[in-house]
Amino acid sequence: MPTANSIAASGESGLRPAVKPRTASAANMSILAAALVALVLKLAIAFNTFGSNDVVTFYEFGKALTEHGLEWTYQHSILFNHPPLTALFLRAIYYLDHQQFFRDNGLTFPFLLRLPGIVADFVVVVALLWLGKKDARFRLPTWALALFALSPVSLMVSGFHGNTDPVMVMFLVLATVSALRGNSVMCGLFFALSCQIKIIAVLLVPIFFFFWLARRRTISFVVPLAIASLILWAEPLIKFPTLFIKNVFSYGSFWGIWGITYWLRLTALPQFARVSFFNLLPVQNIIINVLKVLIIAAVFMIAWRRRKLGERGLTDSIAYVWIVFFVFAPGACAQYMVWLAPFILVLSPQFYLWLTVTSALFLFFFYNITAHGLPWYMAISTNTLNTTWTPWTIWPWAVLAIGMVLLWAKATSTTPSMRLFSLRTLDAETRDQ
Repeated sequence: MPTANSIAASGESGLRPAVKPRTASAANMSILAAALVALVLKLAIAFNTFGSNDVVTFYEFGKALTEHGLEWTYQHSILFNHPPLTALFLRAIYYLDHQQFFRDNGLTFPFLLRLPGIVADFVVVVALLWLGKKDARFRLPTWALALFALSPVSLMVSGFHGNTDPVMVMFLVLATVSALRGNSVMCGLFFALSCQIKIIAVLLVPIFFFFWLARRRTISFVVPLAIASLILWAEPLIKFPTLFIKNVFSYGSFWGIWGITYWLRLTALPQFARVSFFNLLPVQNIIINVLKVLIIAAVFMIAWRRRKLGERGLTDSIAYVWIVFFVFAPGACAQYMVWLAPFILVLSPQFYLWLTVTSALFLFFFYNITAHGLPWYMAISTNTLNTTWTPWTIWPWAVLAIGMVLLWAKATSTTPSMRLFSLRTLDAETRDQ
């Protein structure tokens, strides 16, 4: 989806050195200080709370994986839709949770589950600061980086919720940074790791693939990606591939709590009333599949058309994919709101501000309702409660939908010849952003 931000994109490879004034160094130190404050706050929250019902679910996964193994867990729990690397992590922290030393020091399963995500948030801030120092095209306003470092969305998801989403985001950011450095091997490796944490990262394969295809370095990207994926997926691919694909690759999120499916649910028609991600009615499954096809088609169009743009074009393309995904996704959970944050920040700090404010409102009311008010200790979402908190999802969804329309309008005003349904390749000369 072209927008106006890739006007600055160029065909040059590598990073463009940026000026490093003393004020910039002072600003970077203040951002790092803010990130460290956020890290400490998240650690404190994680240490003193239990988290959401995902923590309970992940604990049960860890127990099942430890006692019965990966195949049995896939077979007996449709809820377990995570790749094998996440399964290994859950087994590890389940084991540590039963060690006396860890228990005596408060390092229990809920805390250990959230620890990697807390560290991952800090790594992402450092990566964005590094980009700004190396290339002026990625230098962000201090206020925007400070907001990102202290993001209330990140504070609630990484510090309280209890899931692996921030780790996936970290590996995606590191894959992107590697691509901007021209390192296709590390890009492939980091991207593979992101896919091992959350399978949704696979959605971005076309973006990276066509980016390297345009630079004639596809093999050096694909080989580490394929090798790492095959090694980490070896057990399910060899022993139970059908079960693995069914549980992990066919997950479609919850109908009726986000975006288009929520609007359909509001019609009060019985065929749209069921809120779930399994045993849905045929019409619900048809709509979900149509939305999935639409998203995938848009991703391939974005990837193909923008493959020859410069480094800034890559980061913007990833942001556009996330925008399209969240506007048309059949469902979205609270912790998903960290997926797109760093890429929207780079695309447009103002857009990121609006998204953060509305996402923070949604998350606050989600956790406050499911935790039955402050102070939060355990938040359990139920079908009864979703009618109370779900209306707050309208605000971040609306910001993304309006943003998508405005970005497209700006692009067409800049380049009137642009067409929505076109495979015309964009490059630095066309300025079709």
